[in-house]
Amino acid sequence: MRQHQDPIETDAVIIGAGPVGLFQVFELGLLEVKTHVIDSLAYPGGQCVELYPDKPIYDIPAVPVCTGQELTDSLLRQIEPFGATFHFGQEVTVVERQADTRFFVETSKGTRFLTKTIFIAAGVGAFQPRTLKVDGLDSFEDSQLFYRVRNPAEFAGKNMVVTGGGDSALDWALEFARDSAHKAASVILIHRRDVFKAAPASVAKMKALCEALEMQFIIGQITGYEEKRGVLTGVKVTGADGVTRIVALDVLLVFFGLSPKLGPIAEWGLDIERKQLRVDTEKYSTSEPGIFAVGDINSYPGKKKLILSGFHECALAAYGAMPIIFPDKKVFLQYTTTSPKLHKVLGVESPVFD
Repeated sequence: MRQHQDPIETDAVIIGAGPVGLFQVFELGLLEVKTHVIDSLAYPGGQCVELYPDKPIYDIPAVPVCTGQELTDSLLRQIEPFGATFHFGQEVTVVERQADTRFFVETSKGTRFLTKTIFIAAGVGAFQPRTLKVDGLDSFEDSQLFYRVRNPAEFAGKNMVVTGGGDSALDWALEFARDSAHKAASVILIHRRDVFKAAPASVAKMKALCEALEMQFIIGQITGYEEKRGVLTGVKVTGADGVTRIVALDVLLVFFGLSPKLGPIAEWGLDIERKQLRVDTEKYSTSEPGIFAVGDINSYPGKKKLILSGFHECALAAYGAMPIIFPDKKVFLQYTTTSPKLHKVLGVESPVFD
């Protein structure tokens, strides 16, 4: 076994700083567990912030609507009392069980840890947007071709083509067709067929806007493009009738979904099913004791890929880890509403009830 020099010793390492990873910090913090969080991105928020920071989310309990960025900001405020240490722009490359049962963890930047437990909250893994396969089109990426929207305002007043049939494509097409703050000059949605994977309500809104001549929908596939002096001026769209037409544009947004890749996680000897980590539903442990998986990265009967499901899994994973982190400590369920101990941990005053 390799000798590891001066690693950071900790009770828990969380891999992934998306909403579920951040809430795992909170649940462990309530149990007085200090954490280190590692993420390959340069900032917290995971997929919510990387791909659709301004997309509205409606199914967070007690929050009627928030964006991915707002949810991330709220979670960061919530975990402030626990002093988690973040390591951004790093990917975990090595996980090794040690003789004392702890894990040695090393990142792509050489940061090393010795930890009692690992919580994998890596979403769909190392995700990359699926690209539009048209030779030469990639030369316009990040100038006129985009696979994600980071700043909607930069597209205001542009002639826009959006391609894809899922929620992201429909949501952004609707956003730019309707929103006055960053309304596009024109919006054309292109999809290979008149059947969508998006929410039916979004499809209905899109068709209503088309009927009102506020946007257009074309059935077909992008098979080529036109440029003039190095500027993308249009795309060639081949319809079901075999006819290819030119659609003029300033900006092309492509939403073909994500291509999930487990990356190094696939080499850690864990039980994997369809690129997801199999876990139990008692404590969300993987096949390796001490390694837990929460959120979209895990798989179990009845699994639903929802943020609120991930939050639930975080709570049970935290309690499931206590016999490993504090083997001699009895852990009891306490409520943040009434527990003076938890109030102290959270840094708030205990309320006085009459």
